[in-house]
Parts: sequence; structure tokens; C-alpha cells
Amino acid sequence: MLLALAILCALVWVGLLFCHGYFWQAGPILQPVSMAQAPADIAPEVTVIVPARDEAESIAGAVCSLLQQDYPGALRVIVVNDRSTDGTGALARALPDPQGRLHVLDGTTPEAGWSGKLWAVAQGVHEAEQQSPQGSGYLFLTDADIIHAPAHISTLVAKAQAERLHMVSEMVELQCATLAERALVPAFVFFFTLLYPFAKVNNPKDKTAGAAGGSILLRRDMLHQIGGIEALKGALIDDCTLAARVKQAGGQLYLGHSCLARSIRPYPSAADIWRMIARTAYVQLRFSPILLVLTVVAMLVVWVAPAMLALCAHGSARWIGAGVWLAATSSFVPTLRRFRLSVLWALALPLIAGFYTAATIGSALNHHRGRGVVWKNRAYTGTTPDNDHTSPTDTAQKIRAPGG
Repeated sequence: MLLALAILCALVWVGLLFCHGYFWQAGPILQPVSMAQAPADIAPEVTVIVPARDEAESIAGAVCSLLQQDYPGALRVIVVNDRSTDGTGALARALPDPQGRLHVLDGTTPEAGWSGKLWAVAQGVHEAEQQSPQGSGYLFLTDADIIHAPAHISTLVAKAQAERLHMVSEMVELQCATLAERALVPAFVFFFTLLYPFAKVNNPKDKTAGAAGGSILLRRDMLHQIGGIEALKGALIDDCTLAARVKQAGGQLYLGHSCLARSIRPYPSAADIWRMIARTAYVQLRFSPILLVLTVVAMLVVWVAPAMLALCAHGSARWIGAGVWLAATSSFVPTLRRFRLSVLWALALPLIAGFYTAATIGSALNHHRGRGVVWKNRAYTGTTPDNDHTSPTDTAQKIRAPGG
């Protein structure tokens, strides 16, 4: 039985390494492209939408970095103060804005069936439509805890224009300072690329669609084509749901790593990272107990079993297990190098995978206890967009953007 398990592990890893979009590679990285000297008439209009709920510690740095973009075309920044209780809205309004790019609006209570963040984004999109009804150019969706280099938006637009892409998204650089972050954050990126291999996402012939919500440049005409932001109503993993809708509509996607945007949100302890994982892990499994069981089994076979075979088995099972463990460990090295960490952290991958598996189980327990998805002191038991029977037109009429 141990030999059969070892052979199974080996076959699984051959498939992962060579037939799964080479997910373990460093991945594409957009190099800076400055459009500062380009004529403004060739730079499409860009509207940035920043949902912000209780982001007093980061809002100033994030928004200032957006206001200081070198983009030569029309650029507006809409901050949606999502009913913050820490003065986020006031801090945003107090920021210097010599070019008149910034607009801050106060969000309203979410309508039934909407997640708080997506409702805030919907209000920002509505405001963008009010300010520029013709619907040309791009929307840039980002978070209130991300710092952008001056050339970031120019680089994204240049990529979209050069390759006629409908959506350009990047995994921003994540904080990796504390012991918990060094141990667990690189694996978050690693497992994300396992779920959404960038090569598959970027292949128009492959059905795989994914995006990273911290940095999404989206053509406005494509958003209209998929039914507007209302088409995502109920989505708790809104970035990947958006990517799926765009690809299903025939849109071209790009997903890669960013060297021009970084998150300043800290995760100082393992408990903080646990909550980040548990927030949407069971959503990813469509709230299915069967998929949960299959996922747990798959995690054990892929990450834990090879190490256990190498350490505890005998004969051929041990040597096959050791070889598979070496392959699994080596696959993590490019991610560790991206975070500028020692490759020795790869030896802890079975334990790290165990942590992520436990957090996924915790996510399921939260759901079945009625807590749903908990984030920013909100709990959602939500549905996917496919369960929504309200028409986009009806929903759009309910969205209001105070101060617009």
C-alpha cells in the first residue's frame, strides 16, 4: 500500500510540474513603462476606484501614490469610504490634490445580497459612469492598502494597449517581515498560482480565469458587455468571478506578478493569516462538504504524504517518496526567491500546507456554524452571482453615490 501511495504521489507531481501551466515558475512580471512623455491624446481615460473601510493607517499613502502617477491622460481617483469608523473618509479628503484628480464619496448600507466591498466598488463604478457617461477607457480597481510606483498605471495601460487585452491584473508584492509572514505568506502566493496558473489564465484557449483584486485594469466597454458590476452581485471572490465573466465573454486576460505595487497591510501573527485564509477558502470550494473532503485528501497526498514516505517508509516507497518530496520542495524555491527568503523554508512546506488545510477546514466550520465569511467586522453567508435573480438594470437603479 505504501508503494502504491508513493507511485500515486509521483504521478500527481509529474502532472503538476509538467502539465499544469508551469505554475511553480517565477511567473511573468511587467517591467516599468513610463508614458510621462507620451501625448495625452493617445492615453485612454483611466478611473481608479478604491473601496476603503477602516483604512486610516494606509489610506494616505495608497491614495497619494495614485495621485502621483505619471500617466499623461485623464486620470481620476474615486475613493469610496465604506462606512468607516476611524476617520478614513476625512483623511482621504484632506490629501493634497493639485491636479483635481481625487473624489471621495461616502458609501451607503449594502443592498441585500451584496458583499460590503463589492457594493462599495459598485458605487464607485456608478460614480465613474456619472462623471464620464461615454464609457471609454479603463477602470482600475485597487485596494486602500497598496502603494503604487509612479509608472504603475502607465505600465498596465501600455500592456493592455499593446496586446489588446480586456483585463490586466497583477499579484502585488505582499508584506513579508514578521516570522509568521516569512513562514506563511510566500505559500499564499504559491498556492494561488497552483489554483490559477498564470500561463493558463493568459491563454485565451484555456478556460482557466483568475485575477488578483489588488490590481485590476479593466476596459469599461468589457464591463458593460458582461452586464456591469451588477453581474457580480453576491460574489465573495469578486476578482476571480470578474475574470471568469470577462473570459466567458471572449475577453483577453493577463495575470502576473507586480514589481510596481506592494501591499502595506501587515499580518503580524499566524492567527491573522489564518483569518485571511478562512475568509474565502470554503467559498472557493462552493460551500461543498464533498469538495472539502476531496481537497483535504488532495493536500495530504500532494504535500504531506511524500515527506512522510521519505521519513517513515522503507525500500522503494521511501526512495520514490524522497524523490517526490525533493520535487515538491524544489517547486517552491522560485517563490521563495521572489520574496528574497532562504530556500531552506521550502523544507517546511508540508507543515505550511497542513496549516492551510486546517484553515480551510476552519473556514468550513465557520460557514456551518452560521458565521459565513468574516472580514472587517462583517459576516457574509452570501451566494454566488449565479444565484441572483435581480436584473442588472434594476440593481443599478438602486445604487447611489452620495456626493457624486
